[in-house]
Amino acid sequence: MNHLLAMATATTSFGTACCLRRVVTHAFALSHSHNLRTNANLSFQRTLTSHLLSVSTSSGASKTVQASKGEVDVLLKGVGEKSVANEVKHVLEMAKRASLKREILHTNFLTPPVLKESMQVLEKLADIKALAQGGYPQAERCRISVGHPDELTSDPDVISALSITGNFKFEPCSHSDFLGSILGTGITREKLGDIILQGEQGAQIIVVPELVEFLMAALDKVRNVPVTCTKIPLISLDYEPPRTKSFKTTEASLRVDAVASAGFKISRSKLVDMISNGDVRINWIPITSKGTTIKSGDLVSVSGLGRLKIGEVNTTKKGKFAVELIRYL
Repeated sequence: MNHLLAMATATTSFGTACCLRRVVTHAFALSHSHNLRTNANLSFQRTLTSHLLSVSTSSGASKTVQASKGEVDVLLKGVGEKSVANEVKHVLEMAKRASLKREILHTNFLTPPVLKESMQVLEKLADIKALAQGGYPQAERCRISVGHPDELTSDPDVISALSITGNFKFEPCSHSDFLGSILGTGITREKLGDIILQGEQGAQIIVVPELVEFLMAALDKVRNVPVTCTKIPLISLDYEPPRTKSFKTTEASLRVDAVASAGFKISRSKLVDMISNGDVRINWIPITSKGTTIKSGDLVSVSGLGRLKIGEVNTTKKGKFAVELIRYL
């Protein structure tokens, strides 16, 4: 096809238009025949033909290549953090591939910001269905399964649960203790979902199914506590819905230093220092500016203090902002 386009470029201005139409017609016929055999996406076919018909012979090839890239760029436009955008792009490419080949593909466990942005992007695509699974309703780290809507008709079996038990009465272990011991077996973080602490009994963890037997054999100690690792059904996960406390504040602006200092009951200057140290995140993404503004639905987390969700925001008669704050206890 590139050879035919090159020949079209060398013709006269009158012959160019005629030749291009013949080339496009022939290319579309070949593409159409191939796609019927492989069940490829006909919408992409029409987009390709449209771009070929609308460009000149000198730039047609390059603009055709850029067509699908432009669609991706538009979908990723609202994703601000570069590292998050790159991961979302990989998820989007996987989804396109799954839909085109009529197969179901799965991501690793995604971090909350990547998960959130990926699901928002995938919801905009009519020919792709996406399901997120983390084991329980409040799960932060989830895997996304993607595929054509006709293929992805049920929840795939892509996550498993393990119970890590031991006598933690005299040596309580934290989330980081369990995480460190699990990663110490040699597995990578993206293969591990949430860790649900169980107090003196130990913890429950979510993992990819292919690592269940390995962890049952390899994980025998958390810090200095001997443990036993056993597989449990997802329905046996023992989690508690988060406890929250709601209250309201009125602020002159929606800057994070003003709203979050009121939500966490600390001085504004202390919160500014924590922002400078990278200890403040909005929707799991670290911020560096005290002037960053928040909006309804945002989740503000501060290291050592917890999390704060921004509820309803209204403007008062005096031009200030009445903000509902939901503090996680």
